[in-house]
Amino acid sequence: MLKNNLKYIYLFLILLMIGCAKRGSITGGLKDTIAPVLKMSFPKNFNTNFKGNEIKLVFDENIKLKNLNKQLIISPPMKNEPLILPTTASKFITIKIKDTLQPNTTYSFNFGQSIADNNEGNPFNQFKYVFSTGDYIDSLSISGTVKDAYEKEVESFVSVMLYEINDNFKDSIVYNENPRYVTNTLDSLKTFRLENLKAGKYLLVAMKDYNNNNKFNPKKDKIGFSKQFITVPNDTVYELSLFRQVSEFKAYKPSQASGNRLLMGYEGKVNQANSRPKITLKNNNEILSTIVTQLPKKDSLQIWYKPIKADSLALAVAKDKYNGNFSFKIKDQKKDTLNISAVQSGVLNFRDRFTLETATPLIGFDNSKIKLTNKGETSIPFTTEYDEFNQKLHLDFQKEPSEQYTISILPGALTDFFEKSNDSLTYKVTTKNTADYGNLSVSLQNAKQFPVIVELTNKKGEVLATEYSEKNTTIDFNLIEPALYTIRAIYDENKNKEWDSGNYLEKRQAEEVIYFSKEIDVRANWDVNQVFDLSLPYIPEPKKKTDKKE
Repeated sequence: MLKNNLKYIYLFLILLMIGCAKRGSITGGLKDTIAPVLKMSFPKNFNTNFKGNEIKLVFDENIKLKNLNKQLIISPPMKNEPLILPTTASKFITIKIKDTLQPNTTYSFNFGQSIADNNEGNPFNQFKYVFSTGDYIDSLSISGTVKDAYEKEVESFVSVMLYEINDNFKDSIVYNENPRYVTNTLDSLKTFRLENLKAGKYLLVAMKDYNNNNKFNPKKDKIGFSKQFITVPNDTVYELSLFRQVSEFKAYKPSQASGNRLLMGYEGKVNQANSRPKITLKNNNEILSTIVTQLPKKDSLQIWYKPIKADSLALAVAKDKYNGNFSFKIKDQKKDTLNISAVQSGVLNFRDRFTLETATPLIGFDNSKIKLTNKGETSIPFTTEYDEFNQKLHLDFQKEPSEQYTISILPGALTDFFEKSNDSLTYKVTTKNTADYGNLSVSLQNAKQFPVIVELTNKKGEVLATEYSEKNTTIDFNLIEPALYTIRAIYDENKNKEWDSGNYLEKRQAEEVIYFSKEIDVRANWDVNQVFDLSLPYIPEPKKKTDKKE
């Protein structure tokens, strides 16, 4: 009997060991979905009269820190960043403060989603450690939303800041000083909430701060601001629109690109005729004849001049308040020559003009040496328009469905700045049937002002079609290619037929852009009528989350 009992005891121990082994297996059991829990902190969270320089946080399990440099928001910002240890998995976090703390100030450390458990990465979402160097914790707050002034979606990690209005306040504070309070939209939110504020008067600013230094760099960063100072407390929900302001014009020293062309980089805006700089090129005291054009897709101007024997040239550039003078050596280099190419090849859409690009700027046109015929060899009347700044020659004519056109350009029809003319050129294009296109009619409702620019864009934000309305509320986009379109409307306040950005120091907001809430599906041989209520805000659809494979 004793033997049997020993057998049973022995069997029970074996089963117990197997059961323990199974429970300890890394492949068994339910997945851990519980975030870490803060068990205690030294000093306690939300403590007052803080005097030390070290904080210790204790969690119920091993945690790890992820993307701390992006996720952690310290408000008010500290000049010297605290040291946060360890960088490896641990149940403890130690914060060593390396800055002199302001008196009677509430500080908050918002860790965002940077604290996660070591095994499954479950985040301790938006954990905040708060303390005050004074007798009480400031408890006021404001909230709002952030959007992009021009693009459909705003970028992630936008900082929202408050600057205290006091005797030392200057508008330039955003360039030079840290804000009094700061928060961040992080990587998923378009809303913000600034908490633990004290009552007062503030400048409210949003900033896409690419350098992460809480300072506004107008050449790189985007900014949005409340035009009026705000007071705390209040229950206003603020909306801030981010824009990248256009720099004031500045020219850079030109370089020689060829034997008859200079390249000059610039900052600022030169795309409209009334915004272009005055450029004077000299050989000693002799003013040289020039043509100035845009280098495609670059912030550079091309300065064309007749070949000249000289060791150096001088260039004067004037625009608005800017005046620049440059002198530079030139060498005998290969010269640019006339070359003409067609923008369209094959199909010419009904909304497009047939366009030729020239490698050198044109100055002479003889339309009698240009012939446009259809497939029946019938001559078709046309008009021409030359865009000198972009070096493009447009031919416009009445296009018919399912037709083939031949553009014949005889020698001498086009003459460039260097008195060179074209050889014989022939181009062929065809049109599609009207049934291959769709029509979109947009009915504007609740437009608060005119003129309005209405644009159709693709998913990349590229403008595919545009119409300008000074009073009409029905905007027709006829014969457009089948596609998914985004509609946006721009209130053209200065009536220059383009969107204009804002300026922080001038307290000028960017021109308002309104997006239609959904993409519009225009199909071949369809007529789409769409009401666009400009009083309704655009609400982006939430991003769909995809489960990661285990």
